[in-house]
Amino acid sequence: MISWKTPRLALPALLLAGANLAFGGDQPQWGQRHSRNMVSDQVGLPARFDPETGENVLWSVPLGTACYSTPVVAAGRVLVGTNNHPPRDPRHQGDRGVMLCLDESDGSLLWQLVVPKLEGDIYLDWPRAGMCSPATVAGDRAYTVTNRNEVVALDLEGLANGNQGPFLEEARHMTPQGEAEMELGETDADIVWLLDLRAEAGVRPHDASHSSILKDGPYLYVNTSNGLTSRHDGVERPEAPALVVVDRATGRLIAEEREGISERIFHCAWSSPALGEVNGRRLIFFGGPDGVVYAFEALEHDERAERAAGPVQALQRVWKFDCDPDAPKEDIHSYIRNRREGPSSIKSMPVFHADRVYVTVGGDIWWGKQQSWLQCIDATGSGDVTEDALVWSYPLERHSCSTPAVHDGLVYAADTAGNIHCVDARDGRRVWVHPTRDQIWASPLVADGKLYIGTRRGNFWILAAGRELQVLHQIRMDSPVYSSAVAANGTLFVATMERLYALQQTGR
Repeated sequence: MISWKTPRLALPALLLAGANLAFGGDQPQWGQRHSRNMVSDQVGLPARFDPETGENVLWSVPLGTACYSTPVVAAGRVLVGTNNHPPRDPRHQGDRGVMLCLDESDGSLLWQLVVPKLEGDIYLDWPRAGMCSPATVAGDRAYTVTNRNEVVALDLEGLANGNQGPFLEEARHMTPQGEAEMELGETDADIVWLLDLRAEAGVRPHDASHSSILKDGPYLYVNTSNGLTSRHDGVERPEAPALVVVDRATGRLIAEEREGISERIFHCAWSSPALGEVNGRRLIFFGGPDGVVYAFEALEHDERAERAAGPVQALQRVWKFDCDPDAPKEDIHSYIRNRREGPSSIKSMPVFHADRVYVTVGGDIWWGKQQSWLQCIDATGSGDVTEDALVWSYPLERHSCSTPAVHDGLVYAADTAGNIHCVDARDGRRVWVHPTRDQIWASPLVADGKLYIGTRRGNFWILAAGRELQVLHQIRMDSPVYSSAVAANGTLFVATMERLYALQQTGR
């Protein structure tokens, strides 16, 4: 266990020059590269650990009382979202969303982005949920979506190299409404630019903003977290986009989907986009809150067009696939609280692998039917491919939030009934199922011949990856596990609701 330390020295000049500093073993965004596949090529990872004895624990640090954000690791930093209970800085009192930036070597605090809650309605920004969106790192910038539904670019150095513009209102931004403006401290974040999705895209977030930003060259693809009213009786902003594209350099809104997805939201848009190349064509895959997977044409990397001011353009749809075509399509909110029938939605990220898209889809955890599937879709079509593109569909016992992991001819996924599924990627046949007897919201990570995943009761499982079911280790953690494990630079990072652990073989 360690105590918080003062910020470290500035990053090397190489990073300041904007060079690509992603180390060979970094994990700068959630999921493998652009495909979102939950697979890592890291080796030498622990097959067991014990927080009580310190076995294979390199370091651990307190987070707060809620962590739904998966850690990312890049340029010697670990970024993870949490809340402000208890405060790490006595100036920041009360409920806040927090993005921590920690030193990868020992977990010491470098800086933190502290954001007051949205005012007036708890369904806009759920109490004590913290900052739920993972960060995405590119060069000397980190990008995330705050609990106030703002897309922000953050200087990885924090304020150590001064306050970088054009955004210079960090002090006002971190001060709750109606209070005297706070002074910036040495551990406060440096916001480079900020885009308010509520103001600029007309979005109404629901429960919590959750988006893992997909970086593609000069662009950021962002799920907007548009959702229902507080009464859960309809969509308050049906005209708002569920997916937008942002200029990575300036924070300007570049493009948006105009498929009318928000009109068909059953609860909220929580799935984040993936990217893949199909027959020489770059496609953005988006799991809609209406239970439909969409493939959009990726924007060309035209620096001049990107910088030029102009109207927001529409993303061009290549194909769409309805994962639940027999579900109700009209008056869908009359099915709220119906556990037997109703529409489907997608909460996990779609995964692209070898011209196929893998996705978990089904009824809503809180308000909908329990029926759910792991599906495999042919990504090579065009138009409405609902009748033609289904390769296979594998039934799950209950709702699933898990992004699949596709490796060595197998697909791994989990459901909220507590089952870990291993399925043949070729035909969707069951290989094995491991019942944990506990709800799982996290996604499985496959790395170094092992599968890592945690549960809501705080049990962390390590299984052997492969066609033979083998439990290598089970450990009771200090608190529930909602986020997914991450492997980077020979280290396994596991976040519980209350602590972040860096795990290494023979580490103590």
